[in-house]
Amino acid sequence: MRDVLFPAVTSRSRRRLIFNKALWETSGHWSHYRQNMFLIESEGEQMGMKAMNCPGHMLVFASDVRSYRDLPLRLHEQTPLHRNEASGVLSGLTRVRQFAQDDAHCFVTQEQIGDEVERLLGLVQKVYTDLGLSYEAKLSTRPPDFLGEIATWDSAESQLKAALEQASQAYTLNEGDGAFYGPKIDFDVTDAIGRKWQCATIQLDYQIPQRFGLKYIGGDNTEHMPVVIHRAIYGSFERFIALLIEHYAGAFPLWLAPLQAVVLPISDRHLAYAGTVRDRLRAAGLRVELDERQEKIGYKIREAQLAEGALHAGGGRPRG
Repeated sequence: MRDVLFPAVTSRSRRRLIFNKALWETSGHWSHYRQNMFLIESEGEQMGMKAMNCPGHMLVFASDVRSYRDLPLRLHEQTPLHRNEASGVLSGLTRVRQFAQDDAHCFVTQEQIGDEVERLLGLVQKVYTDLGLSYEAKLSTRPPDFLGEIATWDSAESQLKAALEQASQAYTLNEGDGAFYGPKIDFDVTDAIGRKWQCATIQLDYQIPQRFGLKYIGGDNTEHMPVVIHRAIYGSFERFIALLIEHYAGAFPLWLAPLQAVVLPISDRHLAYAGTVRDRLRAAGLRVELDERQEKIGYKIREAQLAEGALHAGGGRPRG
């Protein structure tokens, strides 16, 4: 079993934000999603800016001989995505044309689907519980405009239902709202003022690996097709940050702070003891610094307060 951070796999693919029309035709996005893509024509060739990561991940999987011993193989990246959203629906950080997400694709055997989906359900629960966010799960089934055979869809939907029930995860049925390539479990998060946001998603896909002709060598020494699980836990980082700002009203919990504490000795004779305080806090898991400068304590306190504001605004800690 391997987890792969996609940018480490191939630096050339990591920088590629534009793919030829042929790739999008193979994945099915050209016929099902083209209206939401930014299209480019160059030297008589039609191309599309990357609206999702899955086609590129299929190429990475296909770039080497894979064994059942490699699976689950998980590819993850956070490179920019571009979607041609109508100008009228754009809104702050919640709806943008360029964004990034914690996108991953898990390549699994048929027998590994249940365990992998349960693992992802547990990850969603951990993340949202830690953040103090309540959520609801919904199972979205076959849409009218779908790829593949109905029997395959029925099997995929049954697999997701079984995983939800095995994990004791309550859910509602969202008929006809699946992705064109497979059913999915979507998670609606409720913020502090009662608004719902669709963030995490787990999508089961038999179609794209088939369209790309993906294979792995099984224990019987013959070729088998993997199943792909598309997953995002936060979804769009921009949207999730906006959700958190609203939810916490800007007063984020201490554990989210890049720097959680600064030890301020009053004079040089307190440095040794201040160092032991820093070490104890660090040993307890806090992100902490020791301000050893020969400055007045009031000045140090003020600088620490200003540094906190700069960190929250995305800057570094100012130094005098």
